[in-house]
Amino acid sequence: MLVAEKENCNELHQIMSSFSRSSLGCHQHQASGLCEALENENRIRGEYLSGSDILYSLEDLQLGAKGDLTKVSPGCRVQLTLGEQGGSRFCYKAVLLDAKQPSGPFSFHCGVFIVPKTRAHEWLFSSEEGQWQVVESSKAARLIMVLLETIHANADMDDIQKDLSPLVKPLAPADNDKGDQIPFMTASDGIKQRNIVYQGSSSLTGPIIIEDVVYENADGDVARSLPFRRLIFQRTEGLVQSEALLTGDGSFDKSVSKSELKKASSSSKSKRRGTQGKNNELSSKMKVYHGFLASSYHAGIISGLSLISSYLESVASAGNRVKAVVIGLGAGLLPMFLNGCMQFMQIEVVELDPTMLNLARDYFGFTQDKHLKVHIADGIEFVRDYRKLSAAGEMPVHENEDALSSEMLLSSNGRCNSSDEETRRSTTIDILIVDVDSSDSSSGMTCPAADFVEESFLRTVKDALSEQGLFVINLVSRSSAIKDMVVSRMKELTDHPGILLVFGLLMCCFHLCGAHARCFLAHGPHLLRGPLVRNFLVRDFMVHVACTHAAFWCVVVMCTTSLCAQHMLKFHMVFSHLFCLQLEGEVNLVIFGLCSESYIKEDCIPEATLRLEKLLKPNHPEISQSINDAVKKLRCLK
Repeated sequence: MLVAEKENCNELHQIMSSFSRSSLGCHQHQASGLCEALENENRIRGEYLSGSDILYSLEDLQLGAKGDLTKVSPGCRVQLTLGEQGGSRFCYKAVLLDAKQPSGPFSFHCGVFIVPKTRAHEWLFSSEEGQWQVVESSKAARLIMVLLETIHANADMDDIQKDLSPLVKPLAPADNDKGDQIPFMTASDGIKQRNIVYQGSSSLTGPIIIEDVVYENADGDVARSLPFRRLIFQRTEGLVQSEALLTGDGSFDKSVSKSELKKASSSSKSKRRGTQGKNNELSSKMKVYHGFLASSYHAGIISGLSLISSYLESVASAGNRVKAVVIGLGAGLLPMFLNGCMQFMQIEVVELDPTMLNLARDYFGFTQDKHLKVHIADGIEFVRDYRKLSAAGEMPVHENEDALSSEMLLSSNGRCNSSDEETRRSTTIDILIVDVDSSDSSSGMTCPAADFVEESFLRTVKDALSEQGLFVINLVSRSSAIKDMVVSRMKELTDHPGILLVFGLLMCCFHLCGAHARCFLAHGPHLLRGPLVRNFLVRDFMVHVACTHAAFWCVVVMCTTSLCAQHMLKFHMVFSHLFCLQLEGEVNLVIFGLCSESYIKEDCIPEATLRLEKLLKPNHPEISQSINDAVKKLRCLK
């Protein structure tokens, strides 16, 4: 019997059961059903108590949906919506949090904390644990955290505060009746000036924004105090896809930059819409400087080239070109930097969305030449067909002709022969970089798309790379389990030919057992009618021997199959060595896969770093320093 007691209570409690688990043996179905019903009910009540999926309105709370809000309830957390059509300018999503510690010291009884859209996705503001940390640091007895969304993007912060003021007053606890003003706090997005220079959409990428920004708190860093141009895909909210430094003429002249900064600062003092025209005029006169790496993960990707710096040096010194494929154009900043600083590379960029090529060219100064080409194609299919296209002459061959001819021999019959190694190198990729975002947020990865970490693609990559090749993948995910899964796949895969052989052996096993059974059924009745087996004991004995014989061969074949399986199903190594570089906390991980059996030991990293620096020849010491710092953080995974 289940007894439910209804009372005038604003909280749900878990249902406690008093019967013994040992009684499940009697009337098993009824008792188990009761236990299951209790567990389901308690689960539903627990979800309700957590409030994870419930958004209350201000009217609901005033009617007592979550108790008496005039009193601070330590540890209370309620998600709600503020504002309604006709009653306020905007609607807002908010979280009401009462400090877990019942006694202060508190700086104020109630406060409002506004989180801009650009930071609403961050763990500190999007997770419950992070929100409690904000409450603790705010020193407020009750904190109302307001998370801004896309609809608030063009609104001035002063206007938002005026709109929110009458909405949050009913949420203040009774202790605030003294007339204390509710303070407003804001999580700065670190941007002093923002100007949107392009806003559009693509059928493949979705909404796209290109904006020019000037950062706050540059701390005397001339480079960081200059304006930057950023490319943002709104489907990956909060992620800046590309970022480039803007200068007057596309070069790095500090004196000119400082005068431009002075103009930008004076025009950014007023954030009203009236300044947009001046900002647009200023932005139109500035150009992207391709000799500076603004994105830390770009510097991280390039730092991985130190792992094959010896090979790069040997190819470059021989007058040949290193073949690099970059999947994902973005703003074209990484290919442009490589093309300018590592002029011994032949770079093929693969981009699925033709809109991106137009934006990169029109807003980020991207240009193609004979050593930097863009292919509008599917990245996975491009890598899969690379060797075929190269062998067919449809991909350009970029070897030094003199060096190549010296390695080729003419036989007596006039045919031209070259080594297998040289043939393979001419049809393989030396460096493959995957830098694409994911359109499917359910995969748990912001970058890359899930298809780029599937086993089939990793096999394709291994086949397409040269013997000294390097595979680089930019992985952005908050899930440690997904990161571990990707690393595990890059370490080893099951060998499919082995699976087929083991499957064949198993089929042979079953076929052999079936043959024995068919043989006994065909000849057994005749033999059992013979004069020697008229005795039932003898007949049973012969049946037993026949079955044992079949079973014996079954065991032999299965044991052989098992041994073969242990050998053939042994995981196939994808990359001989893996390295990784952790960036931006625990979110961004750059993974490097090496095909060569040899790899750089820790004591050789400084030498490799110097070798890479000579190959790069960067224009600014800051670039060398950022790459060197990234190299020091490289970690070997196996």
